[in-house]
Amino acid sequence: MEKDIVGSSIHIFLLSQNRLLLEALTRILRKRAEFEVVQAAPYSSETLSIIAESGCEVLLIDSSVTELYGFQLIQDVVDAIPGLKVLMIGMDEDETVFLRAISCGAAGFVLKDASAMDVVAAIRTITRDEAICPPRLCLSLFRYVASTRTSLPNVRVKSQLGLTRRQQQLVPLIAQGLTNKEIASQLNLSEQTVKNHVHRMLQKVGADDRLSVVEMVKVNQIFL
Repeated sequence: MEKDIVGSSIHIFLLSQNRLLLEALTRILRKRAEFEVVQAAPYSSETLSIIAESGCEVLLIDSSVTELYGFQLIQDVVDAIPGLKVLMIGMDEDETVFLRAISCGAAGFVLKDASAMDVVAAIRTITRDEAICPPRLCLSLFRYVASTRTSLPNVRVKSQLGLTRRQQQLVPLIAQGLTNKEIASQLNLSEQTVKNHVHRMLQKVGADDRLSVVEMVKVNQIFL
């Protein structure tokens, strides 16, 4: 039998529209001292606030949620809860879905043919700040990164200006003169989401307009 990791419990929130899956996973995870399931529930309009109040460190989401409600929740919880790890489970081997999940902030992507022990191992992996990527989809990820290399920000943007990971991605795109709609299309976001991020960026750096953010980045020599 695999030995459980010694240390404080990993707090887990299970999110699925499948009641049977919720009950089965809850039973499996609660048998292990290293895990504590803080809540297992279907998606609702209050889900984001419930997750934030639960104190969870890992959020498990299955395909039944994303098929009905999309991926916006992933981005919202990652932006709202620093350090939260999102693990997608029961997923199809779909390149578009995979890249969308990763771009929204998921730390792991587990296919539907995975076993319960695969899910357990994946939870352990992402809590060590490592990622879970199906081998057959790794090449898709490499191609995606290569295609967006011109928009990858320098990590110092976050440390010096306090921008989130998503906001860091916006800076070079704004510098290229792209509109909110064009940025939304490139990052697979809604135009309103981009608009909200730009507004928050202006507040954080004390800029009067979007181009001022870019100028502030240049003045502080944040980019290599």
